Amino acid sequence: MGFLTEKVAGVRRDLDRKPIDESRLLARAGLLPPPRDFAGAAMSGTPAVIAEIKRASPSAGDIADLDLADQARTYEAGGAAAISVLTDAEDFGGSLADLRAVRLATTLPALRKDFLVHPAQLIEARAEGADAALLIAASLSDSELVAMQNACRDLGIAALVEVHAVGDLDRVLATEARLIGVNARDLETLDVDPDRALDVLRRVPGDRVAVLESGMSTREQVERAFEAGASAVLVGEALMRAPDPGEKLRELLGARQ
Repeated sequence: MGFLTEKVAGVRRDLDRKPIDESRLLARAGLLPPPRDFAGAAMSGTPAVIAEIKRASPSAGDIADLDLADQARTYEAGGAAAISVLTDAEDFGGSLADLRAVRLATTLPALRKDFLVHPAQLIEARAEGADAALLIAASLSDSELVAMQNACRDLGIAALVEVHAVGDLDRVLATEARLIGVNARDLETLDVDPDRALDVLRRVPGDRVAVLESGMSTREQVERAFEAGASAVLVGEALMRAPDPGEKLRELLGARQ
């Protein structure tokens, strides 16, 4: 088994052993201000940059241990359109507290990026202030994929539906998914293949909003994504490792902004 298969199996076991208290979280979510417009943010640049908060990863190990509120404010000042927050603790060193801190520190829409397989996790995300949630198509059956998108709609949050291969893209295009993320990283092997990702990206119809994820650290790569049809790019490690993340972000945004 690869990383994603093992990870999702573990998430499902954990949810079975310790179900999430949906009613309590729904009450909390109901007290929050309306979600910020993540979809609009993803279409706000040419392309827009979704800046990621990521403490660690299985492929890179420890990345950075920073004040996340300060990092989020730096992203906002540098021109980020939205912020993605890794909330998985085991492999990425994240938490829901990180999501909450980022959401409170900026006016930008916040995406919960995690291994989400049950609507209760989306309620949990919204209760912590998420404006959007990542849904990984390869970790969900067809019926689950639709149910999770419906749950996002009911909660008022955006669903960024992630694909890696053409087969998953075909499955997602059969749904009403508006935001489609193409991950250059194969989550089973953790290998990155930018050229393959660009090929998949070009297959996303123009009536959907495409986001290229992973493997980008230069303005040239961002421009290639835009030329292949991306409305936004999601960049994490390059920004988290940068001595001056605001300057790095401005470099990625380039003269087009």
